[in-house]
Amino acid sequence: MNAAPFKNLSPRILLVDDAAEDRLLLADFLRQQGYRLYVAEDGLDGYQKAVAIQPDLVLLDIHMPRCDGLATCRRLKADGQTSKIPVIFLTAAAMPQDRVAGLNEGAVDYVTKPFDFEEVKLRVGIHLGLANKVHAPARSSSAAPEDEAVPGHASNLDKVLFASARKILRESLASAPNLSELATAVGTNTRRLNEAFKHCAGATVFDYLRELRLSEARRLLAESALPVQQIASHCGYSNQANFSTAFRERFGLTPSDFRRESEPHDARA
Repeated sequence: MNAAPFKNLSPRILLVDDAAEDRLLLADFLRQQGYRLYVAEDGLDGYQKAVAIQPDLVLLDIHMPRCDGLATCRRLKADGQTSKIPVIFLTAAAMPQDRVAGLNEGAVDYVTKPFDFEEVKLRVGIHLGLANKVHAPARSSSAAPEDEAVPGHASNLDKVLFASARKILRESLASAPNLSELATAVGTNTRRLNEAFKHCAGATVFDYLRELRLSEARRLLAESALPVQQIASHCGYSNQANFSTAFRERFGLTPSDFRRESEPHDARA
């Protein structure tokens, strides 16, 4: 008899979107990636399902009737049962203030419409992995590393290589090894390591590292008073201008503007 029949189940994603076409397209794509999908058509339904299902990730549209995405996110973050579930906003809004508003409500990221499915795959994979790393309960040492953080179709070897390489990258953002050095460090070759990252996170090693660096930079800008140059160096950017360009392309704001927009309104007075 199998003592742990559910250990290898893939992550659960709750998709909340009132636009039927967007909802169906995205749900079908994510199911093809091996995730278990649950759907809701508005914010109230989404909140209730999040409480009942306890998904590993919520994809939440901003503009919906009855209860919009911002209000739904506030509700999820205020409820102890759902406060630690990562939320990624889905939005057609291109205005920087809309993006910052979502991040300030507790979302970990956003994806713009119309969807770039490769981008969706990358962001979902990264944030499932980050959430599992931070919030997962302790496991037996015999368990495969972070099984729930990757789609069910990834092989055990993919998962082991991905988890081992990811640990090295997280611990060396300022001076990460190149692809060849990283592959050697985890006992494989560059082609096989990139395959493992594509299967587990939907991204190459390079794209995954870039996202880790920019996500960490965003966190430090919002949560610390460190100078921008110091944050850039910590995240592996020797040139502040290059860091500012990369950050603006990713988040729609320069690092300084993002920090300013992230400050509480009373702190700006």
